[in-house]
Amino acid sequence: MTATAVVSGPTTAGPDPARRRWTPAPRAVPYAFMVPAVLLFAAVFLVPLGYTVYLSTQRTAIRGLGLGAGARKQVFDGLGNYTAVLHDSEFWHSVLRALLYGCILIPLMLGLATVFALILDAQRVRLKRLGRIAIFLPYAVPTIIGSLLWGFMYLPSVSPIDSVLHTLFGSSGINFFGQHAVYLSVANIGIWGGTGFNMMVLYTALRALPQEVYEAARLDGSGDFQIALRIKLPMIRPSLVMTGLFSTIATLQVFNEPYTIHTMSAGAVSSTWTPLMKIYHDAYTGQDTFLGSAESIVLAALLFALSFLILRLTSRQTFGGEPR
Repeated sequence: MTATAVVSGPTTAGPDPARRRWTPAPRAVPYAFMVPAVLLFAAVFLVPLGYTVYLSTQRTAIRGLGLGAGARKQVFDGLGNYTAVLHDSEFWHSVLRALLYGCILIPLMLGLATVFALILDAQRVRLKRLGRIAIFLPYAVPTIIGSLLWGFMYLPSVSPIDSVLHTLFGSSGINFFGQHAVYLSVANIGIWGGTGFNMMVLYTALRALPQEVYEAARLDGSGDFQIALRIKLPMIRPSLVMTGLFSTIATLQVFNEPYTIHTMSAGAVSSTWTPLMKIYHDAYTGQDTFLGSAESIVLAALLFALSFLILRLTSRQTFGGEPR
């Protein structure tokens, strides 16, 4: 019988599975990079929104005379605050005033921004850099500072406008805080501060257009005005829609300008002149945080519906095809 020797040597097997280094699946890598953004979005948006919705369903229950500890208690109220908001005529009047303010502000501001952008994009314009800085500079001024500056220019006692008109004509005859003129006064502050930003957005869109289109139009005999009207404006229509949408949202959220005029005009602008002023008055002056939270949710719903309607109406002309 022959003995067979078994020789042990190095094996060709792979590394020990227990010692392998863990690597994420390729499909999971993009989602891992999204985690910080999702957490930040939830922390600064979803959590406050959820807490606001929770507060809007609460109310303060008062026992007896409301004195002493435990006399006031937070209880669930369901849709009671929303019912109060929907039946509050002053809240809807504030929305209408904000919309009227926007009807003055948005066409003038975007019109001026479009004209300035087209002028700065023209070939034969000098001092373009100085022009961009001069037009954009008011946007760099904080809104509250700009509102104070214009508010002092509206006051008859210190207004240089009133002083010049009085010197030239003997009497200015302009009441910037009149019942109807106050809309123009407040809108003027928004136009002064917002035109520069919208101009830069439209000017950037114009600079991104292909120059070959302009050269072909000039070869066909088109002038600068025809190029601006028939080529530039149609090609930057998406930017015009975007600035119009953002301006509409900002209109219903306006606060600093009318609130500053409210503190300086002695009643020309009420404390509930705009929706945000109404919310601020009810939540802090009226000390009803629950009602103010419900008004905030209703205002957010209005902004969402208005934004959806604007995009719905402009999607076919702007982006082509049937609106989705």
